[in-house]
Amino acid sequence: MNEEQLVDRLRRVENLYAGAATAGEREAAASAAERIRGRLKDLQVSDPPIERSFRLPDVWSRRLLVALMRRYGIRPYRYAGQRHTTVMAQVSRGFVELTLWPEFLELDGVLRRYLEETTERVIREGLDADTSEAEVRNALPGGVSPG
Repeated sequence: MNEEQLVDRLRRVENLYAGAATAGEREAAASAAERIRGRLKDLQVSDPPIERSFRLPDVWSRRLLVALMRRYGIRPYRYAGQRHTTVMAQVSRGFVELTLWPEFLELDGVLRRYLEETTERVIREGLDADTSEAEVRNALPGGVSPG
């Protein structure tokens, strides 16, 4: 997958969560984001925003979630002393459960696969190196079992 295909895939995922029905709507990522922002605004009436904490496994996932939140008008933050992979936001529970989190998980999977494929290709081509996993052994040298 090249970068253009990746961007296209990300737009298609967003359109899926925006409820795009026609081919024209699927092409309009800006329209999809606007529909999602409208859904968020509607939900906030019946499901008021509360402070939510998101703990992410790495900087890449954090960057993606922060960008997705900002795209929908949600202001991400974190408190002093929190890990850099923690993101806080005032957002309705329903929006998180029905739209934001499922969309994030799908986008995160797409980006993770892209990063893994790119890393593997660069190591293989740039270093002419074997990219397979290290072998697994049963015990540490000297008969000590790993703990």
